[in-house]
Amino acid sequence: MTTLQALIIAILQGVTELFPVSSLGHAVIIPAILHWSIDQRSPAFLPFLVTLHLGTAIALLAYFWRDWFELARGALGGGDRAMQRESRHILLLIVLATLPAVCLGFLFESFLRRLFGTPQIAAIFLVVNGVLLLAGEKLRGRSVAANHRPIATLNWRDAIIIGLWQCLAFIPGISRSGAAIIGGILRGIDHQGAARFSFLIATPIIFAATADQMLHLHTAGAPTSNWAPAVLAAIVAGITAFASTAFLMRYFRSHEDWAMSPFAIYCLVFGAGSFVFLYI
Repeated sequence: MTTLQALIIAILQGVTELFPVSSLGHAVIIPAILHWSIDQRSPAFLPFLVTLHLGTAIALLAYFWRDWFELARGALGGGDRAMQRESRHILLLIVLATLPAVCLGFLFESFLRRLFGTPQIAAIFLVVNGVLLLAGEKLRGRSVAANHRPIATLNWRDAIIIGLWQCLAFIPGISRSGAAIIGGILRGIDHQGAARFSFLIATPIIFAATADQMLHLHTAGAPTSNWAPAVLAAIVAGITAFASTAFLMRYFRSHEDWAMSPFAIYCLVFGAGSFVFLYI
């Protein structure tokens, strides 16, 4: 992998991990379109993969540090009783929403990525992702549940359902953040609240994925020479992810009525265009 390729992948990771357009789908499609001969299953690729995810997770933690600080403070007995109850409730929701991804990911992630991880199929599912985003917006518009519920009013069933929506992202081309946001807005949260909850539950999931990759890295004997471009790419991915998060939180606050539509159209066009291009 050249330095330019590493930086391009890092920027893609920082943007597409958080935008509802599927980072995994882009990671499968873009190298194929550009004819890059990168073996993403190679042990030499592991340091790069680990640091990219670590950079993204640190960016999320940095952006939402006040949320995590207040949740931790309340859970540990800080503030008044109402704050303590709310903090513990939201932390429980985060745990419940991450459980489906942890359990199903442990059982089926490798199988699903092998089954659906070819560029052409990823392109098809990117189109499916666009359809899901549009359908979610349409269903939300018809739903009486679309009443801008605060995150703290969610119950255990809401959290599990959002977590199950998130699991669609094990298929390359389906966006984790997009699926989680659609799950949230169908449970009555507005776009900004759904995005915030999606990013909060993403943080422990990405850290857990990084820890899992580091275990593989420990046993794979990856070359240490790969760490220099990997660290540079991680910094770029982290900066890009932080900027993407800041943009999206402002965007969702001011585009409540049609927030997912531009991303859906992009997925439809890019997915269909990539599918056609890959068969030419």
